[in-house]
Amino acid sequence: MIKNWFKNIGPGTLVAAAFIGPGTVTLCTLAGVNFGMNLLWAMVLSILATIVLQEMAARLGIVSQKGLSQVIREEIPSPFSKQFITILILSAIVIGNASYEAGNISGGILGLETVFGKWTIEVGSFAVNMMSFVVGSIAFVLLYMGNYKFLEKALVALVLLMSISFIITAMVTKPNLTEVLKGMFIPKFPEKSLLTVIGLIGTTVVPYNLFLHASLVKEKWKTTDDLSLAKKDTVISIVLGGMVSIAIIISAAAMPSSEIHNAADLAKGLEPLYGSFAKYFMALGLFAAGITSAITAPLAAAYVAKGCLGWKEGLQSKRFRTVWMVILGIGVVFSSIGIKPIEIIKFAQVANGMLLPIVAGILLWIMNKKSILGNYSNTKWQNFAGLFILTISILLGLKTILSVFNVF
Repeated sequence: MIKNWFKNIGPGTLVAAAFIGPGTVTLCTLAGVNFGMNLLWAMVLSILATIVLQEMAARLGIVSQKGLSQVIREEIPSPFSKQFITILILSAIVIGNASYEAGNISGGILGLETVFGKWTIEVGSFAVNMMSFVVGSIAFVLLYMGNYKFLEKALVALVLLMSISFIITAMVTKPNLTEVLKGMFIPKFPEKSLLTVIGLIGTTVVPYNLFLHASLVKEKWKTTDDLSLAKKDTVISIVLGGMVSIAIIISAAAMPSSEIHNAADLAKGLEPLYGSFAKYFMALGLFAAGITSAITAPLAAAYVAKGCLGWKEGLQSKRFRTVWMVILGIGVVFSSIGIKPIEIIKFAQVANGMLLPIVAGILLWIMNKKSILGNYSNTKWQNFAGLFILTISILLGLKTILSVFNVF
C-alpha cells in the first residue's frame, strides 16, 4: 500500500514544495512568536483554499493535456485582453520568480549555516557567500537532468525530509494539544494580527502554483481515468505542506524570547531549551524548504514562458532550460553578495497582487466551459468554494498592492 502511494504521489508534492519557501517559514515563525497558537485557523483556511484551486488546475491539466497559460492564451477571444493578461502573467511569474529566487536560495543557506556556520570569501569590496553556490549547484543539477520522474522523486524526498524535520521539532517542544486544537478550529483576531492572517493565506495560495500544477500533471497522467489519483495526490500533499506550516507556528509559539526575527533565530533559540537535536531538525527543514523553492520557482517560470509563448518543446529544450538557468543564476548571484533588488521585487509584488484574483477568476470561468472539460467541469459546490476563494484573493491582491505603496 505504501509503495503504491509513493508511486502515485508527485505533482502535488511539488506544489507543497513551492509554497513552503523561506518566506512562509519566516512568516509562520513570526506568527507563532507574536500570537502563539491563535492564528493556526488561518493556516487551516489556507490549506482548504489551496486544495480547491489546485484541484481545479490539476483537473484542467489532465483533461485538456495543456498548461494553464496555454489554455488562457487559446480561450480569451479579445486580442487586447489576451496580450494584457499574457504580459501580466510573464511579469508576475518570470520576473517575479527571478526577483524572489535570491530569497529562496538564502533560505537553504540559513539551514546550512545553522549547522556549519558562515562560509564567505572577500572579493574586492564584497563578501561573497559561497553557500549560495552550493545550494545553486544542487538546484542546477536536479533541473538540468530534465527528467520529470527523477525531479519528482528528488523533490518528494526533500519535502518528506522537510515535513519530518519540522513536525519532529514541533513535537520536541511538547505543545498543549488542547491549545493547538482551539487555535486550529476557533478563529481569533488578536490585536494587530490582521496583516499576519492575510500574509499566512497569501504565502499558501500562490499564483504560480496554479500554472506549475496544470503543467506537471500532464507529465505524469494522460487520461481522465487518473483524475482520482491526481485529486488524492493534491489533497495529501497540500495537507502535508500545511502541517509543516502549522508545525513551525507551534515550534515558534513555544519560544519565550522576543528576539526571534526569522527561522534561523528560532533554530538557534531552540537549542538551550530542547537540546541540539531540535536545532538540527529545524536546520534540515530550513535547508529543504529553501532548496525545494529554489527548484520549483525557476521550473514554474519556464513552464509559464513555454505556455504563454507557445513553445512545444519539453524540459530538455534549449529555450526551456535558458529560462530556468537565468532565474537560478540571478538568484545565486544576488544571494551570494547580499543584493536585494528592491524595485524589481516591488514590481513583482504588484504584478502578483493583480495576477492572483485575475487568474482565480479566469480559472473559475474555464472550469465551467464544457467545450474544454466536458463532463469534468465544475459542480455547483466547486463553484461556490471557488467564488469564496476568489473573494479572498481579491482582498489579498489589494493588500499586496497597497502594502507596496505603504498605504496598508
